[in-house]
Amino acid sequence: MSPCIVRFPRRLLLLLGVAVFALTFATRADEPKSFDVVIYGGTSGGVAAAIQVKRMGKSVVLIEPTKRLGGLTTGGLGQTDIGNKQAIGGISREFYQRVRRHYDLPEAWKWQTRETYKDSGQTRTEAVEPTMWTFEPSAALAIMDEMIREAGVEVVFGERLDRQSGVKKEAARIVAITMESGRAFAGRMFIDATYEGDLMAAAVSYTVGREANAQFGETINGVQTLKSTGHQLKPGIDPYLRKGDASSGLLPHIDPKGPGEEGAGDKRVQAYTFRMCLTDHPENRIPFHKPEGYDESWFELLFRNIEAGESGTPWINSSMPNRKTDTNNRTGFSTDFIGQNYAYPEASYAEREKIVARHRLYQQGLMWTLANHERVPEKTRREFARWGMCKDEFTEGGGWQEQLYIREARRLVSDYVMTQHHCQGREKVEDVVSLAAYTMDSHNVQRYVTAEGQARNEGNIEVGGFPPYGISYRSLVPKESECGNLFVPVCLSATHIAYGSIRMEPVFMVLGQSAATAACQAIDANVAVQKLDYARLRERLLADKQVLDHSAPARSARTGIDPQKLPGVIVDDADAKLTGAWQENDLSKPFIGAGYRHDGGARDETFTARFETTLPKSGRYEVRLAYTPNKNRATNVPVEIHHAGGSVTAQISQRTPPPIDDAFVSLGSFEFAADKPAAVIISNLRADGFVIIDAVQWLPVEAAK
Repeated sequence: MSPCIVRFPRRLLLLLGVAVFALTFATRADEPKSFDVVIYGGTSGGVAAAIQVKRMGKSVVLIEPTKRLGGLTTGGLGQTDIGNKQAIGGISREFYQRVRRHYDLPEAWKWQTRETYKDSGQTRTEAVEPTMWTFEPSAALAIMDEMIREAGVEVVFGERLDRQSGVKKEAARIVAITMESGRAFAGRMFIDATYEGDLMAAAVSYTVGREANAQFGETINGVQTLKSTGHQLKPGIDPYLRKGDASSGLLPHIDPKGPGEEGAGDKRVQAYTFRMCLTDHPENRIPFHKPEGYDESWFELLFRNIEAGESGTPWINSSMPNRKTDTNNRTGFSTDFIGQNYAYPEASYAEREKIVARHRLYQQGLMWTLANHERVPEKTRREFARWGMCKDEFTEGGGWQEQLYIREARRLVSDYVMTQHHCQGREKVEDVVSLAAYTMDSHNVQRYVTAEGQARNEGNIEVGGFPPYGISYRSLVPKESECGNLFVPVCLSATHIAYGSIRMEPVFMVLGQSAATAACQAIDANVAVQKLDYARLRERLLADKQVLDHSAPARSARTGIDPQKLPGVIVDDADAKLTGAWQENDLSKPFIGAGYRHDGGARDETFTARFETTLPKSGRYEVRLAYTPNKNRATNVPVEIHHAGGSVTAQISQRTPPPIDDAFVSLGSFEFAADKPAAVIISNLRADGFVIIDAVQWLPVEAAK
């Protein structure tokens, strides 16, 4: 009997095959691929973390929602904000060493020669350094891509976390995360390296905005109208659409609900911007254009600020290689889109895209206005008109990047919170995983109307001068009861003002590497991240050339003006009798001896410095005070001069450059007796800025002539 053969139509067979393939593919797609460590966010911190996981022999996937790695490091921030170069080690320092090697190649210089490039920003590269701290976005991207390829890291681009239901937890552990596309990734450890903290926010506790000063005993957190003197609007600016008519409404982007109670907390975040990469090279320049949707009313406050006397150029245009720049905010009306980002941290993806688009519209409109509008002074227009976007950077956006400068968004709330006290050295951590060293820096947060009816900015705080300080391991991990296998090296646990110091790209790279090291060790030890043996972690971090401790270099009189070569009697700050935590520094010149000291902006206690000597003979002496000037110095430094006839008190503005040899200011001439001490006492009592102590000089009046 012959077998029965059933013949199906060819079309039916084809449909059955497609169905079987689709069912098989769907089953595979539903099964998350598993890794030792899953990293969400391809920022500089995420890149460093992924490389470290591979170096420790573990499997890793790096998921980046956009099409570009590196975050701000490749997104326009080529002027590296550090605070202290010696605080940077590990993979972070490797990156900056590769930048140096890149620019040592002749072929890296297309639009200018190596010899004609000079750093113009705050972070400069010395000739003998093996590192380089300024770079083009395209160069940074090429270097990061190269480092990722060399490490063999699997990178997934264009996948965004399902923020509603994409984080699967069992007990207090994340087991998998799912993207909007449905693609899932399982892991033993997870690292959120995004600027927004989206993975963190779906799994553990966090905060947004500014804490009240009272919460952690801080002095420069919360609403700060009195101390917001930097990047400020000129006094007397009318805030209304029709000058003098409150009923006409406020000019755009002035907050009618501001400013709030001094020192109180709120949910506002500091301003965002695009760190533009510009060029003045005619062959590479794209002129600024008037964008579609341009609204001149957005810039009325700019015009009124100019009319009120603002003469400063409203940008910081720091030189990068190849006649390019990293351009940042400056003055009271500039590239920061103040008050227009409050919703961003918690906004949906669609709403965030709208916020980013409004920031781009604002900045494109601002650049066109400054280069072309008749209400802008001609000198300013000429300066701006010679610049433009770069044809060879961010080519998909006509020179404009996708990455907005998210200066802060969400922040983890863990069992340990970094605060102003850590920055200024009043509190120290024992489980250091990175050093930070930058000024506590908050850009403006809001525009508001004063009781006198004037427009003002609020929120700008710049308090620095402290040495590098440690960041706690505990600030990178959530509470154990919430999650035992998550690290947050970017949106870490810190107050608003402390985060303003920590939030620097080199530090994010260091923290990313440290988090990855801890993740691998937690896997090996099979413990929750909160139970990790810190001593073992520290040993590995140091072996990988991380920098976890800092000691100030020995002070040498050769670095400043030698007091032995000055006439009269000199008492240096190193020989003064001090009360309070005066901090050593040598960043500003000229100074006397090996450096100078400052009070760190302290306002919660009074510091004093007594400069005392016995003069060689009785007579009349001119008393001179040395200090280094800066815009953040006090204008009312109290100085007591004790002489033979008693004492007098003077007030000195240390914002004004010293008129005598750029180093000294005269306090007057007085009679002194050889058998009685001569003294000058400086304090920071009620000072309105940083107080500097450097040296005091007693010069015989005859010699002074």
